[in-house]
Amino acid sequence: FILSGPSGSGKTTILKNLLRDKRLRGKLVRSVSVTTRPKRSKEKEGRDYFFISRQEFQRKLKSKKLLECTEYLGYFYATPKDFIEKEVKKNKNIALCLDYKGVLQIKKHFPHATVTIFILPPSVKDLLKRIRKRCDKTKEAEIKQRLRLARSELLSANKYDYRVVNKNLPLATKKIKNIILKKIKR
Repeated sequence: FILSGPSGSGKTTILKNLLRDKRLRGKLVRSVSVTTRPKRSKEKEGRDYFFISRQEFQRKLKSKKLLECTEYLGYFYATPKDFIEKEVKKNKNIALCLDYKGVLQIKKHFPHATVTIFILPPSVKDLLKRIRKRCDKTKEAEIKQRLRLARSELLSANKYDYRVVNKNLPLATKKIKNIILKKIKR
């Protein structure tokens, strides 16, 4: 299962809520990505991301240890191949948060086993509010860049299997949980 959406859409928060849900516990495993960006204050190594240097990232890329990778705001993000393959062998359902490029790369590896869900903000105005809340007030250039990237990501929303508007976090989480439960039962 791939959750996707622009910065500030709520994809990471929704995924955390899904992983805590008692009906999904044991049925859904979160893929932990590697990244070259600095750790945020509330993030934990190995839970939120594996924080690595650019050199280590390049080594993993060259040795084909990454299933997909992307660059976002000057930092690299990727899905570790060994983790996904290990969980697939155990017949686990894996949840990832990726951009559209990542979705395409994962679908290439697992064309029949990938369900994509795009999380939409209620409006661009709401999205801007969420991005401003997340970013440092002094980083206006980053806010503008995130908004520009968000607008381009919104253009790919119709290419996903499902689209969910996150106007209300508990309701959006419930809708996505129901999609996942329906797909797991098949």
